Amino acid sequence: MTFSEIKPLVTEISTAENTSRDEKLLQICALLEANVEHYNWVGFYFANHETQTLHLGPYVGAPTDHTVIPFGKGICGQVAVSNSNFVVPDVTAQDNYIACSFTVKSEIVVPLFVNGVNIGQIDIDSNTLDPFKAEDERFLEFVNNQIAVLF
Repeated sequence: MTFSEIKPLVTEISTAENTSRDEKLLQICALLEANVEHYNWVGFYFANHETQTLHLGPYVGAPTDHTVIPFGKGICGQVAVSNSNFVVPDVTAQDNYIACSFTVKSEIVVPLFVNGVNIGQIDIDSNTLDPFKAEDERFLEFVNNQIAVLF
C-alpha cells in the first residue's frame, strides 16, 4: 500500500470509538508493519520528563529488552533531547546506537508532540539498508498528528 492509501486507515483507527488508546496505538503499529515493506519493527516510546526516560508503549515486531531508555541514549533517547526527526540510513555508522537485533540495518524516529511538548515518539526499524526517504518522515509526522489528539 502507498502512504496515501494508509493515511485514511490511520485516521479511522485513531478516531474509532470504544477502543482504548493503547489498542489504537497497537492497531496503527500493526497496520504500518503489515503494509509498508521496509517497516520491520514499529513501536512507540513515551517520555517521563521527571526521570528523563522513555518507556516502551505498544509495538509490533521482535521482542525488545529496551523497555526503558534514558534521554540522550540511542537514537530514541537523542530524539527525546533534540525534538527532531532522526533518520539513520546505516545503524552500524552510529556511535550512540542501541542494538535491538542484528537484523536491523536502519532506523527512523519521529517525535510526538502534544501542545508543543515532546511526549514520545514513533520508532521504526528496518532490516533494509537506507530505505527511509523524506516521504517516510512526512507520513510518520502525519501519523503522530493523528495520534496526538488521543492525549
